[in-house]
Amino acid sequence: MIVRAPRVRLADPNLVLQSMASSTDPSPLSPDAPCPCGRGPRYADCCGRYHAGPLHLLAPDPESLMRSRYSAFVLDLRDYLMATWHPDHRPDAIGPPEAGLRWLGLEVKSVRLNGPDAGEVSFVARSKLDGRAHRLVERSAFVREGGRWLYTRALDAA
Repeated sequence: MIVRAPRVRLADPNLVLQSMASSTDPSPLSPDAPCPCGRGPRYADCCGRYHAGPLHLLAPDPESLMRSRYSAFVLDLRDYLMATWHPDHRPDAIGPPEAGLRWLGLEVKSVRLNGPDAGEVSFVARSKLDGRAHRLVERSAFVREGGRWLYTRALDAA
């Protein structure tokens, strides 16, 4: 049996930041912190707008969706990850991150559109766990259905 995380839908991206500030995370984001995806602007002006608010779940292209999913992993937004994963490919649930996991950065290597409703993003996501550095190198597939981009699966290593 898989226990699902409670469904939470935030009306304002700053609420995510405020809830993190009260967590035990040693370096919580402030409202003015850069977005975890590394694109540059504040979280609320970057991936946060797709995590909550009027643009919730409406990333405009595969790269923006991939970046918002990386930020969701960093912030442990499992409901967002499930909602942006194509139902034909997603698991029943996503478990909590391993204790001590720290995401260190994202580098998008390439973006390719395979038509108006399909695309691929190759990236490297760096993390650290138990004092050891890790790199996730992946080429991910995305499709657009009903006006929304969805992650389908990892195609192979980038």
